[in-house]
Amino acid sequence: MTLQMILDRVNRIGKNSMKQVTEPNHLQLNEQGQLKHFLTLDGLDKALLTEILDTADSFIEVGARSIKKVPLLRGKTVVNLFFEASTRTRSTFELAAKRLSADVLNLNISTSATSKGESLSDTLQNLEAMASDMFVVRHSQSGAPHFIAESVTPNVSIINAGDGRHAHPTQAMLDMLTIRQHKGRFEGLTVAIVGDILHSRVARSQIRALKTLGVSEVRVIAPNTLLPVDIESLGATVFSTMKEGLENVDVIIMLRLQRERMEGALLPSEHEFYELYGLTTEKLKYAKSDAIVMHPGPINRGVEIESAVADGSQSVILNQVTNGIAVRMAVMSMAMSGHVAGRDKLGEL
Repeated sequence: MTLQMILDRVNRIGKNSMKQVTEPNHLQLNEQGQLKHFLTLDGLDKALLTEILDTADSFIEVGARSIKKVPLLRGKTVVNLFFEASTRTRSTFELAAKRLSADVLNLNISTSATSKGESLSDTLQNLEAMASDMFVVRHSQSGAPHFIAESVTPNVSIINAGDGRHAHPTQAMLDMLTIRQHKGRFEGLTVAIVGDILHSRVARSQIRALKTLGVSEVRVIAPNTLLPVDIESLGATVFSTMKEGLENVDVIIMLRLQRERMEGALLPSEHEFYELYGLTTEKLKYAKSDAIVMHPGPINRGVEIESAVADGSQSVILNQVTNGIAVRMAVMSMAMSGHVAGRDKLGEL
């Protein structure tokens, strides 16, 4: 099956935002249980997620050095394949790869050969022929990184930088690192995720990570029109009002209102959404006094969150951005190490 055929299959995946795209662990992990691709948090255990966090912690200090480099990916080539627009995610992946001493190629899909009639299969095969070692893939279709990982040569590692409504595993892990830094633990915490759950790949990955790492309760707060029908199957408790949902929570994660993904009139107006579900100074008082406020960005001030809260003492939003580089360094270095270990193992057989 060609990669173009694979992407055609991806395009036929249903639009249910919480529908699981199955990534068997034999695809993500080598025989030693190490990462070789990072596609989803589904199926990954607490020990591996903790290893990612611990590895990311070790990279935090790299950003404070005068020379912000370590040689772990020296001689490797990382290609950013962003089929969907992104500034923060792509720039942090690029910085992460460069801080690991990799060579980085940012492929502008809108001006690449694919826009001139070349198939995706041919584009990727040409990149593989250039001895690329890792593709960081962001795509509007759920499952695209998974199917690419099934089809690339064994020498290439695939990192999911967000696919459709399915998953955004590195965003979830940088959020977990931020929570651990500020709370010191996951056990006993109550976390509320607020806003556009229906269209959010971030929310799905956050819920999976939080449940795996052992929080006491994950709450989702949203109007019914912005909730997927099967959200409770992931282990989240649904609340329809901020007052009830934020009561005594330790962590509040606000989500971006994704107008570009909405079909039909799911909201009366942004003003009404803000009145009911926007995080204001008054609504923040429902949570614990030491609750932290998070947002994956970009922030829509006055729609999802009040500026006084976004810039306030309980906000850790900028810490999330800093942690994004460290987490992506961790995932990329671990995946490349797992690939090399897997190939070495095969060579012994």
